[in-house]
Formats: sequence, structure tokens, C-alpha cells
Amino acid sequence: MKAFPCFVLLWLLLSLHVSNAQNSVAIDGRLQPILNDFFEECKKYDIDYHDKLFQLTNIDISNDLPLEENNTVLGMVTRDADGNVENILINWAAMFDPEMLKVVAFHEFAHHFLDYKHSCQDCNEIMAVTNTSYFDIARDWENQVQNLFTTSPIYLAKEAITPVATNALN
Repeated sequence: MKAFPCFVLLWLLLSLHVSNAQNSVAIDGRLQPILNDFFEECKKYDIDYHDKLFQLTNIDISNDLPLEENNTVLGMVTRDADGNVENILINWAAMFDPEMLKVVAFHEFAHHFLDYKHSCQDCNEIMAVTNTSYFDIARDWENQVQNLFTTSPIYLAKEAITPVATNALN
């Protein structure tokens, strides 16, 4: 009879552990300050990020992304079998320059948290597929970030709903 209560207690503890594990995201400490900056911008533009954060498994620096001539991937999001974003990965090579790292990280964060696709092939915007100069973007950072957020799919969708609600109150 004593084995049954112990089994129930063990089962409850394991259940709690599994449910807590599903609500955690492994975030590389080197990316945490940039993620915090990104979230501050989300707050500024009234964009909720909490639910999307906990859909992720990892936000990490990767040693496995391609880094070769004509095939360099500085960052990417990976998806699970259902097509949901699972990981945000930044190539270790982006860490050589803090400005480049911030541009690449904001780009990858925007894919997930702002529902972005790429904005252009090479146009010196954060969401370009390729950028010939990350440093031009960094020099124009405040304008770049404002453009990133105010033209994002999630912000535009929110703005499209807001005027209707405002007019209904009048």
C-alpha cells in the first residue's frame, strides 16, 4: 500500500518537471542583451512577444551554419515538422563585430516575433536577404529599427484593427 502514494508523488513531480521544461527557452547569454533590446522595441510599438517566445526551444549561437564563399548563412530560424519556428540561430562568425551581430540578431528575431519575410534582395535594410554593408545599417540604426517595426506584418495588422475600434467608440 505504501508504494502507491510514492508512485503518485513521483508521477506528480515528473509531470511538473515536464510542464516546466516545455515553458522554458534556452537563450545563449551572449544574445540575451540584444534580445532584451528587441523586446524593449516590441514594448515601444505595443507588440506582444511573450507567447511567441515560449514557442521556441533555443535562441543560440551556432557553429553549424554554412560559412564558405558563396554560401554563408549568418542566421536562420529552424522549424519543426509542423512548420512552426523552433530555434533562432546566429552564426558564430557574426560575433566578430557587435554591430553585425545586432543587425543579424534583429533580422532573425523579426522573422519570428514580427512575422517577417525578407523585404528585398539587397537594399541595406535589416530584413534584406543580403546586405553589402551591415555597417551602413548600424550607422542608421534608429531609423532602421523604426522602419523594421512600423512596416512589420504584425504591426501593420495591429494598426489595421486599431482605427476600426477607435471609430466604433466615437
